[in-house]
Amino acid sequence: MQEIDIDDLGRIQQFYRHFAQVEAAEVSALYAEWAAAVAQDHQVLELLLELEPAKRQPNLLFAAARVHGVPLVPWPQARQVLLPRWEHVRDTMRRRRTQTNEAGRIAVLNLAFAQIAAETGKPLALIEVGCSAGLCLYPDAWPIGYTTGDDDAALLAPSGRLTSSVQLNCELRGVDAPDRLPEVAWRAGIDLNPLELTDAADRQWLEALVWPGMEYRLERITAGAQLVAADPPLLVSGDLNAELPDLLAQVPQGTVPVVFHSAVLVYLPAQDRQRFVQLVRGSGARWVSNEGLGVFPEIADQIPGEDPERSGFVLSLDGQPLARSGPHGQYLESLRR
Repeated sequence: MQEIDIDDLGRIQQFYRHFAQVEAAEVSALYAEWAAAVAQDHQVLELLLELEPAKRQPNLLFAAARVHGVPLVPWPQARQVLLPRWEHVRDTMRRRRTQTNEAGRIAVLNLAFAQIAAETGKPLALIEVGCSAGLCLYPDAWPIGYTTGDDDAALLAPSGRLTSSVQLNCELRGVDAPDRLPEVAWRAGIDLNPLELTDAADRQWLEALVWPGMEYRLERITAGAQLVAADPPLLVSGDLNAELPDLLAQVPQGTVPVVFHSAVLVYLPAQDRQRFVQLVRGSGARWVSNEGLGVFPEIADQIPGEDPERSGFVLSLDGQPLARSGPHGQYLESLRR
């Protein structure tokens, strides 16, 4: 029997409690219940301790469990299925990564993309780090409905030759909608393991990462797969800091290079994040970040009144915070609120 590290155990418990109380509470009642239960389930916690820290995430555990047939039922029944299948679940957790490829985040990212396009008057050359299957590389192709609390709506039509069959929606809270969607001339991405949506196992994994209660996101995967098939982006496998210089060198003339990421840099050690920032700034590319408040202290320092425990991300452009954002693109909110 392994010796339990009490500090490690406490960190996992806090991680799962935070996921239950903050991340899942308002959008996935079942995952909130699962995470709260895992935080008190010492048998499952001990199994998680066998994994390296980066592989103990709720998203990873729950998606791997579903791939191996754990049903979406209350935790006492779910764990009865999970425990006999733990070896398979564990192996999938070690092999896979949290690669949520939520196209809804485009509605948030477009606030920054549209600003870059307006400032430069040039089409964008997009490079997404941590691109998963590349679904967020098509900000010009998804119709987007921006709504306010007064039920006013602004519908932005696709600006390129591609049109998604699914509309994205985003609630604006004290933030103005972009005037138009950006023009995109080139699309590329980097991931340690890019997903291929024509591969059944990759498609199953991406769908398993959709939380119960948010099934509307599944049709976005289907629509995004059609865009990828119609105009495949250049996806590169490897470390983002190692591969980024080569992709930047391939950016077409007459375009604005834009390096962006959403819920990705949180998974890198702090020194690798700083190396990334230095690399992007040194290249002259525009930088769009959509991450949790604690990922970049230099961004957090500019909004000292923000609560780091609050759900949501901070959208920033070139290191300057623009707005709070919903983790799956549900809203944009003024930092003054």
